[in-house]
Amino acid sequence: MEHYGNGPSTGLDQTAAGKIITGFRPADVTMNAEDRAVLRRLAERVADIAASSRMSEIRELWTRHNALEPVRPLVFCDPENGWNEIITEAQMQCRGKLARRWEMDLRKEIFWGEEMGDDKPVEPFFDVPYTVSPDDWGLAPVYHKTSATGSYVWEAPLKDYETDLPRIHPPQFSIDWETTQGTLAIAREVFEGILTVRLKGCWWWSLGVTWPAATLRGLENMFCDFHDHPEELKELLHRISRGYLAKLDYLEANNLLSLNNDGTYVGSGGFGFSRELPRADFCGHVTCADLWGFTESQETVDVSPAMYEEFVFPHEKPIMDRFGLTCYGCCEPLDGRWHVVRRHHNLRRVSCSPWADLEKMAGFLEDRYILSYKPNPAALAVPRIDEAQIRRDLRHALEVTRGCVVEIIMKDNHTIGGRPENVVQWCRIAREEAVRRGPVASR
Repeated sequence: MEHYGNGPSTGLDQTAAGKIITGFRPADVTMNAEDRAVLRRLAERVADIAASSRMSEIRELWTRHNALEPVRPLVFCDPENGWNEIITEAQMQCRGKLARRWEMDLRKEIFWGEEMGDDKPVEPFFDVPYTVSPDDWGLAPVYHKTSATGSYVWEAPLKDYETDLPRIHPPQFSIDWETTQGTLAIAREVFEGILTVRLKGCWWWSLGVTWPAATLRGLENMFCDFHDHPEELKELLHRISRGYLAKLDYLEANNLLSLNNDGTYVGSGGFGFSRELPRADFCGHVTCADLWGFTESQETVDVSPAMYEEFVFPHEKPIMDRFGLTCYGCCEPLDGRWHVVRRHHNLRRVSCSPWADLEKMAGFLEDRYILSYKPNPAALAVPRIDEAQIRRDLRHALEVTRGCVVEIIMKDNHTIGGRPENVVQWCRIAREEAVRRGPVASR
């Protein structure tokens, strides 16, 4: 641990595991010999970790867990922006923009495999995303950011439903094939003989309809519209839903989807290992039915269950119906709207945020769904964590959910108190408590 932290931030954006990183500009697709040598050395360490018996055991645990088989609760910690307090300029060696991004990615895998102590699967792959333009819905908000990782406000472009709503169309995007193929070629050369390089299209994190609506209309305006403009709001959500469905059609037709039944991060926590995906008749052409899908509606946390059912659910469901297995929820508490959410197609993974009534959710989910338990990340945002309190909280949560298939997901960390030790200590406690509780009783 002495090699981590204790330096200035790299300033690199730290997205949640599996979140889309669309690539680089053509001018950034270069790499010098020194950076290549650094990346190869790091890739060799990643490959060694991925080939270990421990990683084989972790992959099998996630596979059984996702099938609702009785295994101990699994633990995953993604420090998110806290990575900038773990891997700092003191560790970084590369200088090129592309090389620095890849160096950060590899160093994170090494930390997960050698230091973190959770159940994150380290894989023998290096995935290159497509370089794509942002989705164009016909109207574009104007963002005003305080910093790269700080708060921001935006000017919502949908100001008048009568004049602006007709301008909303299915999301349009373009793939920069020159940059994509150039990046892929560099990756194959750099990691040849070490990691398997894959062009892997991760085209969304969530397919929820309310974040685009809030972005286009403005969050306060959207809340008022539930009362003042109900039919117009329903039409906006309908257009967004149809837009996502059209995008899925395009991705399927052009063979741009990639399987996520492996170490891919799915939903708002957990990994996709599954023997149920792809479909039994899979012939190599990936469709949504071969994938995990995911929606959520965090923006409507204060909307009543009845309004959620009337306004939001009808536009989420057609999207979820496309997928082989589905995940639902992120930070929003679902205990009040579970009677609606449970009607989603092939639902398997359900988020239980720090604001959910855990006892109610345990009673609802039992051993028929994965209960994706999210402890409060504030416990890590201090100079010295309270280990005793963390243990009490985790033990209580695992006792409450004793009859459930549980995963413990630490995420949404904006700081870890400047101490890499915080995440390692938290993972140790979480693993100890998960082993102590053991698997759910077999059905």
